[in-house]
Amino acid sequence: MAKEKKDPNRKVIADNRKARFEFEIGEVFEAGLQLVGTEVKSLRANKAAIGEAYVSPENGEIWLINSHIPEYLQANRFNHEPRRHRKLLLHRRQMDQLMHAVQRDGMTVVPLKLYFNERGVAKLEIALARGKKLHDKRETEKKRDWQREKARLMRDRG
Repeated sequence: MAKEKKDPNRKVIADNRKARFEFEIGEVFEAGLQLVGTEVKSLRANKAAIGEAYVSPENGEIWLINSHIPEYLQANRFNHEPRRHRKLLLHRRQMDQLMHAVQRDGMTVVPLKLYFNERGVAKLEIALARGKKLHDKRETEKKRDWQREKARLMRDRG
């Protein structure tokens, strides 16, 4: 797995680290989110969780389901529902590609990162993924342990 380069203009709010362990990540897409004002204010305060979230195609649209953006405390009665379904904004061709992969190929669409881009717009990084079997997870764990051990040995040698 290649290391991702750090982008100083990209402020990551939530990261789904477990997804990279549970799934084989395929093609990655960047999607916009249809949010209300209090959700954006809550995101700017770095409060969100996408660990249990998933992406689902419904009625010709793509939705982010079960993501948690807590209520904004100063908004009182104008607040939003913390676990509401949020529409993802993608090009039609990308939506068709995702829906085709889910329905025909048995793949899953998983959210990877929620962040603000350089223009200050909230974006969600999603990926087409295929679930790993138990032996694949063990193999991933072995590789990670070996890389850690190798780095420790090289550091000790100088």
